[in-house]
Amino acid sequence: MFLVFVFAAIFSKAQQDPMYTQYMNQLLSINPAYAGAKGVTSASIIIREQWVGWEGKPSTQTIYVHSPLSNETGIGGSIVIDKFGPVKNTSIYGDYSYTITYPGDRYLSLGLKGGVSFYQADLSTLDMGIGDPADPSFLNDVSRNFLPNAGVGAYFSSPDYYLGLSVPKMIANRITEKDIEIGTVSREQLHAFFMGGYVFDINRIFKFKPYFMARVTPNSPISLDVTGQFVFIEKLFVGGTYRFGNSFGIMAQVQVTEQLKIGYAFDYTTSELRAYNSGTHEVFLEFDFSFGRGRVRSPRYF
Repeated sequence: MFLVFVFAAIFSKAQQDPMYTQYMNQLLSINPAYAGAKGVTSASIIIREQWVGWEGKPSTQTIYVHSPLSNETGIGGSIVIDKFGPVKNTSIYGDYSYTITYPGDRYLSLGLKGGVSFYQADLSTLDMGIGDPADPSFLNDVSRNFLPNAGVGAYFSSPDYYLGLSVPKMIANRITEKDIEIGTVSREQLHAFFMGGYVFDINRIFKFKPYFMARVTPNSPISLDVTGQFVFIEKLFVGGTYRFGNSFGIMAQVQVTEQLKIGYAFDYTTSELRAYNSGTHEVFLEFDFSFGRGRVRSPRYF
């Protein structure tokens, strides 16, 4: 089965964290310095169903919450459940940021991230469909119930633009077969992220917001996402995104109220995998709790 070769490729390469099409709304997942950056308590949920129509497709459910503690500090937390066939990875992380304020509503934040992942791959449950059903490569499950990690980040924002740099995981944890002390199946790899964006104020009702995110991994090509959104009357966000060599997509977001924002994105695969799936769907929901205080820092843009 084609699926078996995919799993073999997964375990022979670095374990990858989930990626999002609406990544601008999920910066906390990769940059702890973003914790509290909106100036109010903010909670978001994102559901991503990748490669629809493919048995054992990747599926990700994510919850983020972050809030300022004071004018200088912020905290956040996230729970990410990522599944791909027999593989399941659950991550729980906390974030802390310290912010320096500059004139003109400009902010430089430095952040720390720490947490743990629970990784499991039930390879023994796979139906090989070809060859020897007792293939020793798939007899032993892969399990690491405790994968601690830590990361750092920096985030600079102003009313018109932002820049960020982060390494969300700095520990290369080893993933091994269950009950076997030797023989590494995979390692968590270090990922460095560089991101930025700008808002062009065309007129009172129309703005254009381009932004990008680059990911650098040792011994792998640079991954680059570029996105452009048109903003209408600060309520409707419509745009497209392109991940070089991988996919392109469209997205739409609506600021339903001052506190509630919802969004949807669809990706079409441009790699050889396009023949085996009908695209990727991603749904996003965000709610800001002002509690009658606090000042939102450019809430509709960054």
